[in-house]
Amino acid sequence: MTSRSAIVTGDDFGISSPVNRAIIEAHSDGVLTSASLMVTGEAFEEAVALAHRHPSLAVGLHLVLISGRSALPHSQIPHLVSPTGRFSSRPVGAGLNYQLNRSARRELALEIRAQLEKFRQTGLRLSHLDGHRNMHLPPVVLKILWGLREEFGVRVIRLPSEELGTTLALDRSGWLEKAALAWTFQAVRRLYARRHLTSAGIRFTDRVYGLLQTGRMSEEYLLGLIPRIQADRIEIYSHLTTGEERAALLSPRVREALFSHGFRLATFSDEAESCTPSLSFRS
Repeated sequence: MTSRSAIVTGDDFGISSPVNRAIIEAHSDGVLTSASLMVTGEAFEEAVALAHRHPSLAVGLHLVLISGRSALPHSQIPHLVSPTGRFSSRPVGAGLNYQLNRSARRELALEIRAQLEKFRQTGLRLSHLDGHRNMHLPPVVLKILWGLREEFGVRVIRLPSEELGTTLALDRSGWLEKAALAWTFQAVRRLYARRHLTSAGIRFTDRVYGLLQTGRMSEEYLLGLIPRIQADRIEIYSHLTTGEERAALLSPRVREALFSHGFRLATFSDEAESCTPSLSFRS
């Protein structure tokens, strides 16, 4: 068996019926192995039913703390959401509020627990945890997750790590924004996230691809990316709201490229059960 593994994840599972159907199709007929479930999504119940009908699909929690609905009503978390129960769509402002506002921090812990509890009530096994627009990574959020990890079985968290030079070699569009994202998340990983996750016994892959090319993970891009990947334990994530990304994950050429470069398709659960932490995930 090859020692390299690729976890291919579809985000926003539960946001809408078209996305749900695209994720299931990419899993049944393509290379997608995992999905990240929005428990506050409009099509959440449909997504859960589909996941139970497709048990080979590993499902994790896509924590929503921005640009979406909350699990708790406004009356319980008034410092987090609008009267209609929606989070801010501005990541910087939301992050500062979560970090600096004591009332918001207390409410944040309640909301994160509520989303984890709603996931647990689905009866699905929690494969992993990540966040809508990566809002699971501010220090205050990681601290809350650290405290809840044993109660809810949080064993794997997405920690973005992507080579800027590789992305720009394939697609230079939006290079300034890509550079800012790459530097920001490299700093997050290096300054605190890697250390805190490791100390908590939470795993993360060597590299994660999808942040810098979000919404544009096309077949052409993946066929250029895969031969350049040096890491052995990776995650590729997509948002199947576009036909381009759906087609990429259904492409026989993408499947062949992964296999020809030594990757096997895997899930976070596969890796956690079949390998020791030092072999399957980098600390």
